[in-house]
Amino acid sequence: MSAPDFIQPLDHGITVIDTGFHRPNFDAAYLLISDGRAAFIDTGHNAGVPRLLAALAFHGLGVEAVDWVIPTHVHLDHAGGAGLLMQQLPNARALIHPRGARHLINPVALIKGAQAVYGAEEVARTYGEIQPIPAERVLESHDEMTVQLGSRPLRLIDSPGHARHHHCIWDATSRGWFTGDTFGISYREFDGPQGPDSAYILPSSTPVQFDPQAMRASIERMLQTEPQWIYPTHYGRLGNVPDLAAQLFDQLEVLEHYALAWARANPGATDAQREAAMIELMRNILLTAANRAGSMLPLLLAEALLETDIRLNGQGLAIWLASQPTADTPAVP
Repeated sequence: MSAPDFIQPLDHGITVIDTGFHRPNFDAAYLLISDGRAAFIDTGHNAGVPRLLAALAFHGLGVEAVDWVIPTHVHLDHAGGAGLLMQQLPNARALIHPRGARHLINPVALIKGAQAVYGAEEVARTYGEIQPIPAERVLESHDEMTVQLGSRPLRLIDSPGHARHHHCIWDATSRGWFTGDTFGISYREFDGPQGPDSAYILPSSTPVQFDPQAMRASIERMLQTEPQWIYPTHYGRLGNVPDLAAQLFDQLEVLEHYALAWARANPGATDAQREAAMIELMRNILLTAANRAGSMLPLLLAEALLETDIRLNGQGLAIWLASQPTADTPAVP
C-alpha cells in the first residue's frame, strides 16, 4: 500500500505527517514507532488529527499502540489537536513541559492568548474547539528526563528561547532532535539547488516569550550531541545541522544588534512605533538571509510566503526589545 501524500515515512521508524495546517509542507507532526509501540511528537490542530490516525493505520497499528503524545510546546499549531487526539488513544499519556501542562488541562488561558495575537474569529476558524486533556493523563517533563518508547529511549531537555514552555526531544536511534520551534523554521519552498541539504532556516521570535540568549544556549546544547538530523515542526527532517545553526546564530546576532541600536536611537518610541520598526527590520533581515542561503525564489514570492512570519516575529522581537534596559533608559556606564 502506497502512503497517502500527507505521510512521508523515513528510516529509524519515523514518519513525517503533514497536518494540513495553513499550506502543504508547513506544519508537521511526527510518528515514532519502536517494537510495536508508538508516540506522536506535536499534533497540529484539530483538523489534522484524522491524518495522524491515518498514519498510525498505514503502519498497521491501532490506537491502543500509542504510549505518548508529546507536544514540544503548547502553541496551537503544535498542540491544538492534542486534547482531541488523546480522546482517541486509550493508553496514551501526554508528556508536556511543566510550564505548559496546565494550559492543555484547562485551555481557557491558552485560547485567550491565541485570540490576543490572531483575533477570536481567526482562532475559532483555524483551530476549532480546543479539547482539554484530563489531568490524570498528563505527565510533566523535566530537564534531562528520559522516557521509553518500546526499547527506544527519548531524552527531553528544557529548551527556552522561542517559548519558556518548550522542551526538545533527543532520539539517539536516529541521532536527531525533535526541535519544535527552538531550532528555527525552514520551509521547503526556500530550498536551494540541493533541496533540503541547502535549506534556509530562520529563528522563530513570535510573541510573547522570545529570548535570543536563551535560544542560542538551547541550540548550543543540542549541538553538543553532534546530531545528524533535526526534525523541526516547520518543516520536515533536515541535515547539515552545523550550517543551519550558523544561519540561526548569524540572524540572531544581526536582529539583536540592530534592534538594540534602534532602541537607543529612539528612546521615546511608542509601542506601536517599536512594533512597526521591528517588523520592517525583520523583513529586511529574513529576506536577505534567505537570499544568502541560496533560495531561488523571486523576492515578491519569498516575501509573500514569509509575510506571516515577518509580522509575528517582528511583534515578538518588539515585545522582547521593550523588556530590555536600552529600550527606554540610557545604558548604565
